[in-house]
Amino acid sequence: MTDVDAAREVFSANQRFYEAFGSLEIQRMAAVWRQDDDVQCIHPGWPRLAGWRAVRDSWIRIFNNTRSMTFQITDTKITVQHSVAWVVCVERITMVIDEEPQETQVLATNLFVRQDDQPGEPCWLMVHHHGSPVFQRMAETPETDDDVTDR
Repeated sequence: MTDVDAAREVFSANQRFYEAFGSLEIQRMAAVWRQDDDVQCIHPGWPRLAGWRAVRDSWIRIFNNTRSMTFQITDTKITVQHSVAWVVCVERITMVIDEEPQETQVLATNLFVRQDDQPGEPCWLMVHHHGSPVFQRMAETPETDDDVTDR
């Protein structure tokens, strides 16, 4: 397999993750994850979750409290090293929570491992998802003499 082929497969695995996320269906989300004690997930503002049971339960909680969610994924960078790949991207999310539409941006890192021993399954499975909120940069104001301090 060439590096280009591997990157395409990882791109597809990443797309399946966001399709599962947007579907709000735990069965679809479970299909993109390796389901063992080594997986981890960090949702924005949450503590680190370790092990498939804790990760699965977090997705169930999110899905049960969200009416709809759509993603626009931008600024995608894929790196493949042998049987490990990571994707860094920006999630532009539109969601409805408690009947209120909300928009946010999250900087995400998604880590995948190649699973050659699972025929018929996606060959790249997620083992780690980390999302960090992107805060809007405050407008810069020109410095005045009063703002300057000795450093």
